[in-house]
Amino acid sequence: MNDLERTIEAIGHYGNIVSKSNKAKRGIPSKSDFNSWYPSIVEIADLVDKRYPIKGMDVWKPYGLSAMEKIDSLARSEMERTGHQEYRFPLLVPEDLLEKENKLVSILKAAREAGVDPSELRIEEEESGFKKEVYWVTHGGENKLEIPMFLRPTSETPMYTMFSLWIRSHADLPLKTFQIVNTFRYETKQTRSFIRVREIHFFEAHTVHSDQAGADKQIEEDAEMVRRILHELCLPSIVSKRPVWDTFPGAWYTKAADVVMPNGRTLQVATYHHYRDQWAGAFDLSYEDSEGKTRLCHQTTFGMSERLLGAVVGMHGDDNGLIMPPAIAPIQVVVMPVANHRDERVLPAVSELGQRLTDAGLRVKVDERDVRPGVKHYDWEIKGVPLRVELGPRDLESDNCVVSVRTGGKVEVPLSEAHVEIVELLSTVSDELRLRAEKMTAKLIHSVPESVSSLSDLIVEDGLVYEIAFEGSDSDAEALEKSTGLTLLGECDDKYDEPRKCIVTGKSTTNRQYIARMY
Repeated sequence: MNDLERTIEAIGHYGNIVSKSNKAKRGIPSKSDFNSWYPSIVEIADLVDKRYPIKGMDVWKPYGLSAMEKIDSLARSEMERTGHQEYRFPLLVPEDLLEKENKLVSILKAAREAGVDPSELRIEEEESGFKKEVYWVTHGGENKLEIPMFLRPTSETPMYTMFSLWIRSHADLPLKTFQIVNTFRYETKQTRSFIRVREIHFFEAHTVHSDQAGADKQIEEDAEMVRRILHELCLPSIVSKRPVWDTFPGAWYTKAADVVMPNGRTLQVATYHHYRDQWAGAFDLSYEDSEGKTRLCHQTTFGMSERLLGAVVGMHGDDNGLIMPPAIAPIQVVVMPVANHRDERVLPAVSELGQRLTDAGLRVKVDERDVRPGVKHYDWEIKGVPLRVELGPRDLESDNCVVSVRTGGKVEVPLSEAHVEIVELLSTVSDELRLRAEKMTAKLIHSVPESVSSLSDLIVEDGLVYEIAFEGSDSDAEALEKSTGLTLLGECDDKYDEPRKCIVTGKSTTNRQYIARMY
């Protein structure tokens, strides 16, 4: 047992990751029934209201919006650290620009499938891209638009149109941009708050470089930013290079970070694409180098969305409500008076403690509502506030206060040092959430034994992710997915130490991959 585990155990924080009870508490289905628990909790905890009359377009409520803004702040901090600048591009995009994107994507997709360089392709292919997923705008008032427009599904097209006007020489590079905006996609699958929606709260970073080496370095930087953000959210992830058939057709390659949800499904929470110079040719993104030669730019993109909040809800919540990681908790500490009618000193002491905690840099709520303590406990427990402090006459007499930890247990701390102790407790809560999430993820990932050497010997259970050795073609992957009913996530950077036999081909490989059911 390490020091962290000893600390957590001493405080008495450990609880069951998923309750074995199927009995509903406080109107919340048991988390063991994740498919019922998740949509219920996002509304009961007051994150969103799903009753807006357009499917997949929820109304953000203050508490949910505040949590999302905290996630945005983490992203902005990473952007500032790495030299990105924030822009804001228009929502509407004219159809002719989409046609340019679709033509490019179609050519690249067809070339990939044919196994040739795009420049060698001379055939017309079915259009790819976002055209079938966009929302169209055809009128301005009563006037029909000469060129129809659409609501952005993502922003390559409007951004790169402007980049081509801004970039002239090598002195203009690298260009590192980002924006946090809403995007729109006509999602036809079953919608689910934060996980699959039609109006997406979207973070996207787009960079332009003079050569492939610069873009390669940017992909590494993107991966590090994802790791840092997920650490603050207490979320472990699987990072993989997506298979060719699951790569955005306009990308040279795609990497993604997936969080394993408690029901064993993976949720893609971040993607970063290396475009090389494939988009630059279509959008005339070129520059003059130091020798006066015209060269195409190289590009990358990096995207995240409110799926991050969905992953936080799904991973950390329990039968009693949310558990917010301290980094994004809209309220980190609630201070509540107890029996203040018996002692006039209670309310001033509560106010003073609240101010000390605020001065220590914490997000604090002093709950002086004239309601029963049980109501207050319910409200803040369901919203996942990490710490609750009760202060009453007995506490004033003993010069101590009791801190209830949302992950379980109570801690008594000296009142005079409460502002110091509570800051440390919040750090402990984050550590515990990471530990719990890592344990849950490890529990849901099963490594296929080396003794299983063929698909016929592989038996999969619902609700699990499987780690396998795989070295095969598209057809081998298709056979694997058909046999298991799962999806191949792609090749991991973390390879096996020793070669293993591919479960489909029998070839010797160190390639570690995962198969899972995906959202």
